[in-house]
Amino acid sequence: MEFTKAKAGRVFQEVIAQIEDAIVSGELKEGERLPPERDLTEMTGTSRGTVREALRVLEQKGLVVIKTGTAGGAFVRSVSPQKVSESLALLIRTQQVPMKDLAEFREGVEGKATSLAAKRATRKDGERLTNLLREAREFLDKGEQGWADFIDIDNQIHMAIAEISRNQLYKLVLETVHDNITLYYDRLLKKNMKVMKINYQDLQIIISAIVQKNPEEAQSGAEKHIKKFHRFMEEE
Repeated sequence: MEFTKAKAGRVFQEVIAQIEDAIVSGELKEGERLPPERDLTEMTGTSRGTVREALRVLEQKGLVVIKTGTAGGAFVRSVSPQKVSESLALLIRTQQVPMKDLAEFREGVEGKATSLAAKRATRKDGERLTNLLREAREFLDKGEQGWADFIDIDNQIHMAIAEISRNQLYKLVLETVHDNITLYYDRLLKKNMKVMKINYQDLQIIISAIVQKNPEEAQSGAEKHIKKFHRFMEEE
């Protein structure tokens, strides 16, 4: 693998970009060892410190793993969505994402994913959602004592819809969101029967639209559901 001299003024970013492009394009394969730091320094026309720092950034991105010892060096890792998922999860769990931003994001992404689910759901998918809704009803009937289990089933329904959309990016992002969004619920959502009943009614509308293969109604139901619960949490 050959690299070119980095342009003056953006040396650090150039080194990262060249190695990153080589990995993403497949020129550098998983498990392949990058040239030694000394060779990379000569190829890119930069300092050894710049190359070393660029490799550290690439390691943080999950694109390379740096091993020490006589057989060490920087080795290419397989490109994985795991790092993206972990970064998004940390932002949500540490509540660094404003509630308004999270709601807007969910409204767009989840609305579209629900629309796709309505188009692509099989009979088996419909049965799966109907069974989950039945479980949600059982926990609703227990009143506020069933809150935690009800919220868990609610998350399972949202993640099932993302999976039924048959879109891997929607599935990855929405699973990450719903795996971590309960921190916002715990802090900002009133744990009472009124909230549970409204949530259940929304889920009924959404699942019914998916089963009946009505993408417009499914998307509208999901968007209204997210707006409504964002408003509840804003009030708190």
